[in-house]
Amino acid sequence: MSDPELYEQFKGHRDAITSVHFSPCKKQVVSSSLDQTIMLWNFASDAKAYRYTGHTDAVLDVQFSRTGHLVASASRDRTVRLWVADMKGESSELKAHQAAVRSVQFSPDNQHLATGSDDKSVKVWAVQRTKFVQSLTEHTNWVRSVRWSPDGRLLASTGDDRTVKIWDQSSGSAIHTFTQPKGFGHQVDFHPSGACVGVASSCGKVQIYDIRAMKLQQLYTAHEGPVSSLNFHPSGNYLISGSQDSKIKIYDLLQARPIYTLSGHQNQVTAVSFSPKGDYFSTGGQDCQILVWKTNCDSEVVSGEKERKVMQEKVVQEVANIRLGVEEVESILETPCRNMAREMSVLACKENKENQEQGSDKEVLRQLANMNKNLGTLTKTVLLMEKRLSLVEDQVRLLSN
Repeated sequence: MSDPELYEQFKGHRDAITSVHFSPCKKQVVSSSLDQTIMLWNFASDAKAYRYTGHTDAVLDVQFSRTGHLVASASRDRTVRLWVADMKGESSELKAHQAAVRSVQFSPDNQHLATGSDDKSVKVWAVQRTKFVQSLTEHTNWVRSVRWSPDGRLLASTGDDRTVKIWDQSSGSAIHTFTQPKGFGHQVDFHPSGACVGVASSCGKVQIYDIRAMKLQQLYTAHEGPVSSLNFHPSGNYLISGSQDSKIKIYDLLQARPIYTLSGHQNQVTAVSFSPKGDYFSTGGQDCQILVWKTNCDSEVVSGEKERKVMQEKVVQEVANIRLGVEEVESILETPCRNMAREMSVLACKENKENQEQGSDKEVLRQLANMNKNLGTLTKTVLLMEKRLSLVEDQVRLLSN
């Protein structure tokens, strides 16, 4: 992977950027801002930008539909607006919540919208008729972010109650809740495999939770300030995050480490997003700028699936080898265990005989002590191998679709 490079810079908003998102079918980026507007930017062309107005307070999130024909925006004015993504930018208003709406996203089938609000609820809406479908109400504080799983069956949400909730959309119930030990989640995002969710935390950490094993999978402490935004690369191999420390970080998830630190914004980085193919990413900041970067991992994108399969095969083989090793150690343990049991039985019989020599007892006890020491070493070996097996199986779950 070559170093990322700055490709385009956009200025036009009059206040901090709150969200950026790429069109799925054109070289366009949409942005939202505290200046109450959203803007549609064209890069790699001379087409001008479009400014959409209609909200009466700060716009906190913006997302393209899966076809790119519509744009949804969420605002502090308690509404969601659906915009036609063209020159005119006509819109319809949805009175969505009883408090500021902080998050909005189209479902993978484009039939529904999910919204999250300061009224502590997550709501689902039918796009075609802008009709309310259901409300998810187990959060006890502001909901800052809500996102759909790739298959559309689950929702993930996070907020000021320091929880990350995984919802079954069909039943409307939370199937699991992860509790943040420190800080709250600014944003949540599903891994492309649907097996994990990433959380940008106010405590400066990035957490990745395995929603199948229901545990913390990876933890990054690369930022020196609250993490405002994050997004997974479409290949699933990388993650990007933006922070109030003004830095952008890119992580290699297979190696579980940050690989790039980028500077470009003059102040807090408030929004990050990869393009659908992963060849670009965009960032927004408190400096009112939108930056578009070339990822420079085109070859990785093309061969990403092949690489992941090769890596998965290696990890699966390692699992098999460790399991074989555990079985071999366990088979080694069987014989000394049987011998110890036999010796103990013999010792018990000898103790019942008055003519048992004291020296023989000491010899047997010495042998038992040596066997016990060897058993302890072998047992520790098994425990270490089983721990390694557990870690490798975690890698398999992260790599699996």
